Amino acid sequence: MIKNISLLVNLLFCCFAYSQLVINEVDSNTPSTDVLEFVELKSATPNFSLDGYTLVFFNGGSAGTGTLSYFAFDLDGYITDINGIIHFGNSQVSPAPMGIIPNETIQNGPDVVAIYQANASDFPLDTPAHTTGFVSGLAYSNSNAISPSQLMSILGITVFTNENLTSNGDTRSIQRNSDSTYSVALPTPGYNNDGSGVVLNGITITPSVSFLTEGQQISITFTTNTPVTTSDLNINLSLTNGSFNSGDYSGSLVTTIPVGQTSVNKVFTIVDDSLNEGDEQLLVRVTTVASGYILINNSVFVRVHDNDFTIQPWGTPLAPTYSFVAATTPAGYYSSLEGLSGAALKQAVQNIIADPSVVRAHSYGDVNEILLQADQNPANSGQVWLMYVERSMSKIDNQTNSSNIGVWNREHIWPQSRGGFQDGTSPFPDGITVWLPTNADDILSGHSDAHHLRAEDGAENSLRSNRDYGSDYNGPSGNSGSWKGDVARSLFYMAVRYNGLNLVNGNPADNIMGQMGDLASLLLWNTLDPRDDFEMNRNNYIYTWQYNRNPFIDYPNLADYIWGAQTGLPWFAPLAVTTFADLNVVVYPNPVKSSFTIAGLTHQSTVEVYNSLGAKVYENAFMGDTVITANWSSGLYFARINSDGKSVVKKLMVD
Repeated sequence: MIKNISLLVNLLFCCFAYSQLVINEVDSNTPSTDVLEFVELKSATPNFSLDGYTLVFFNGGSAGTGTLSYFAFDLDGYITDINGIIHFGNSQVSPAPMGIIPNETIQNGPDVVAIYQANASDFPLDTPAHTTGFVSGLAYSNSNAISPSQLMSILGITVFTNENLTSNGDTRSIQRNSDSTYSVALPTPGYNNDGSGVVLNGITITPSVSFLTEGQQISITFTTNTPVTTSDLNINLSLTNGSFNSGDYSGSLVTTIPVGQTSVNKVFTIVDDSLNEGDEQLLVRVTTVASGYILINNSVFVRVHDNDFTIQPWGTPLAPTYSFVAATTPAGYYSSLEGLSGAALKQAVQNIIADPSVVRAHSYGDVNEILLQADQNPANSGQVWLMYVERSMSKIDNQTNSSNIGVWNREHIWPQSRGGFQDGTSPFPDGITVWLPTNADDILSGHSDAHHLRAEDGAENSLRSNRDYGSDYNGPSGNSGSWKGDVARSLFYMAVRYNGLNLVNGNPADNIMGQMGDLASLLLWNTLDPRDDFEMNRNNYIYTWQYNRNPFIDYPNLADYIWGAQTGLPWFAPLAVTTFADLNVVVYPNPVKSSFTIAGLTHQSTVEVYNSLGAKVYENAFMGDTVITANWSSGLYFARINSDGKSVVKKLMVD
């Protein structure tokens, strides 16, 4: 009898627990970028522990016939508030979610979000939906009338709700009504959908600065909407985030707003250590909230600049140097090219850079690590240099979701869609010691070939899209063109490294796979923007990963023997080298006001001046020192000076 009574009590408790918790509100789709998505739960009693529960998200597929999970969020340690409410979502949701779900994780539907009595580990990716431990769920869709029919059948859900019932549906959420039905209305995260319940006192976090440098102080203000009543409000917080830990700051993590007051300031000092850790972000986060209060915001990031960065002796592409970085080319690497011409020369180059017994292919995930070093800003080791926009950005600002604003990402100089290598390699990094053999026909490896991948401003990368270079794309307005030679030499490399890729004049149609233009512009860019120390350094570094080099960086004039004016002539390494040191020419003043002087030459010489678009604006022959009147509009120009069989390009800024 006692055993039966015990069993009955357990069953009653189980049934009570199962009816205790429901999906109260879901916002799966928000305007522009998905950074305001959330799921809100409601318990029948306030301050209800969610230990033992898990949120599971199921993908119904475009036809509503999918049945597999795509994300699970463990609810252990969370407690509903005095109104029985708790919500989980993106960090920008306000009031702040108790638990953070990464941006763009929650899908638009047709899908189901469900509560289970289970652990998140019970639902690895692509777990089939089932009813064991199922508590409640919401079936929903977005912008269409397709329901997640298979999921609804499995879980016993009879009704689904479309979030976009109105023309401005992106601004609405799906909300549970008092009669257990659901409707669409303006979002109310953190509150009862009908506006009832205890009015909670909101807490706002305000840091004194959005960024600071090691050794400086930050003041964090905690403010309540109304004065604290009954007892002092104790606030426990955390600043740790990734590599930023307790050794990086000093100050207590507990503060108090006294009764009758509405705010308190808390000061922390950022430790000025001697470690080169790169820039970091501290994360201001309140870890516990007293009953009767709600966080208006939480998880506030503050950038911490590391002042222990290193500086290299060579310059950026915008302020180039040419004598600090020597090529690490192995002895005899290019010896097989000597005396060859035409198709035989091009084939011999491919035999070197696509040698299946030597060259290594790495994953697309590895490219991020490669670029962190290859495209590192010489003036600050905590930054990468962004090619088209000609400026630096902190390494930690790497794009991690679909929003490309204010972040950098990986730019394919030869667009994926025009090379036939979309998503051809794994997105997961596996390190320099893990690689696959490759060859000239292995076009999919072009997806992760670092010789044509560069760090770039995300928005500018999207703007460039898959356009040809030259008349179709010349970079953002006002750029100096410091990247143009780099682009040309990357495309020369790709057109030789992989069979099926070809450079042509003009702007070929996007649907002609494997073609890129404009060859004439690229050949000119190769001359006007000569390879510099920055480019040679990245060539050296990529070689340590891929075991091949870009020969057009080591020998820029090689392009002329394959596509340009020297086509058909035999190539010899000494003839392909542009020696800057041997041509002792001086151009001054720079910036140029009204004229400039070319000095240091004793032989018959010529000078050609081009604007940043590649148009020739001046040409003349001279002997000895000469003064040239610069009656051109202000901007960047390139002076190509030829003398005694040698050539050098000087950048001029005309005021």
